[in-house]
Amino acid sequence: MDYINKVLGIKVLYKNADLGHYPNFISTRYRLQLASLDGQKVILLYPKTELEQIETLKKHLDRIRTNENLPIVLILNELTFRQKEYLIREKIPFVVEGKQIYLPFMALYLQERCDAEKQSREKILPSAQLLFLHFLYLGGQELPMSQAAKNLNLTPMSISRASKQLVEMKLLNVRKSGIQKILFSNETPKLLFQKSKGYLLNPVKRTVYVPNELVGAELLKSGYSALAEYSMLNMPNVPYFASDTISKWQKNAANTLQDSKTQVAVELWRYDPKKLSNNKTVDVLSLALSLEDNPNERVEEAVEEILNNFWREIDGHRA
Repeated sequence: MDYINKVLGIKVLYKNADLGHYPNFISTRYRLQLASLDGQKVILLYPKTELEQIETLKKHLDRIRTNENLPIVLILNELTFRQKEYLIREKIPFVVEGKQIYLPFMALYLQERCDAEKQSREKILPSAQLLFLHFLYLGGQELPMSQAAKNLNLTPMSISRASKQLVEMKLLNVRKSGIQKILFSNETPKLLFQKSKGYLLNPVKRTVYVPNELVGAELLKSGYSALAEYSMLNMPNVPYFASDTISKWQKNAANTLQDSKTQVAVELWRYDPKKLSNNKTVDVLSLALSLEDNPNERVEEAVEEILNNFWREIDGHRA
């Protein structure tokens, strides 16, 4: 905690005090320390494991706050961009040693950068995102750019622009073999996906609602419908589908749901979802990106589960 004193001049004093007795789900996950920040008593909370999902974390903090009736400050070694957004949204104080301080009860927010936050937040091209995810689905194996163009039905120029951006973002590398350019990476697909979180976009641009009789079987299931196919969640009342164009429903589409019995949701995607799918649902990685900001804890858990299953399957193919 020298970081707070060094950059803000706030004196941190640690206090020896018996804190309340806590159940195992608290004591096994956190270490609690009573402290004073320039006279303001606080509870410093040191996670012993990975940071919990936001809804679970909020319940744990509420349990501690009920006992201590003091501000609680998370003390972290690292923080992803998405976690930072969630914590700030919920006004949960935190300190990332050497990088960030967020103490809303003292009206303080100092930011250098998050570990998973990129210095440059350049907007990724849809073709570059498509190419990157395709590379991951192939297990991170070397991929000739001519073969990528053929697999994704993109022009050589589109593939060239997409690969150039991925190299500039330091997500993939390119080497030459004769006249052929080959995409490669020395990192695992899982690590690459985690590394790309500051760049990859939600594939869904907007959602419209159309009469269900106008939607044919050619569309892939997406959103909650796809998540239900991949996990144990129940099917939603309103089916969700993905398309890279919604122009044919323009006259019949509504921006809001009017009748759950007669309408379905159609998501307009930044790229053709069929190019990454080999079944009747959108691909797992794009689905996870489309639901990344969903505040529902059950949805977050289901997305985490399908991603873990996917990485295990990819690792099995690489072995």
